[in-house]
This record gives sequence, C-alpha cells and structure tokens, in this order.
Amino acid sequence: MTGVEQKEVADRQLDALLERLDRLCDEVHGLTKRLDTNEQLLRISRELATLNESLQALAYAALGQQAPSVRRRRTG
Repeated sequence: MTGVEQKEVADRQLDALLERLDRLCDEVHGLTKRLDTNEQLLRISRELATLNESLQALAYAALGQQAPSVRRRRTG
C-alpha cells in the first residue's frame, strides 16, 4: 500500500469509529433519560403511598375508634 492508500484507509476507519461513538453517545443519552424518568416515577409512587396512608388514617379517624364494618356480597 502506498502512503495515500494507507491514509484513506485510516481516515475511513476513523470516520467509522466516530460514527459508532456518536451512536453510543445517543444510546447513553437515551438510557439516561429513561433512568431519570424511572426515578421520577419512583418518587411519585412513594408520594402516592404516603398520601394513601394519610387518607386511610383520616378515614379511620372519621369513623372513630371502630374499624369499618364491611359486608361482603355473596357471589353464587
């Protein structure tokens, strides 16, 4: 191979490597966005669980000391 041919091969390899790195960066960016979304969903889930506990406590307080009496329907 001549010096010109070697340079062209090296340039093409470098271009291919840079293109692959760009794709990897895009993939990492997408994964980061998904992780951020998951963290936000976990935070919302914890807040909803806390809210649910508070609402249950308020419901029991409104009923007084007695637990709610629930009649179950018979299915048949």
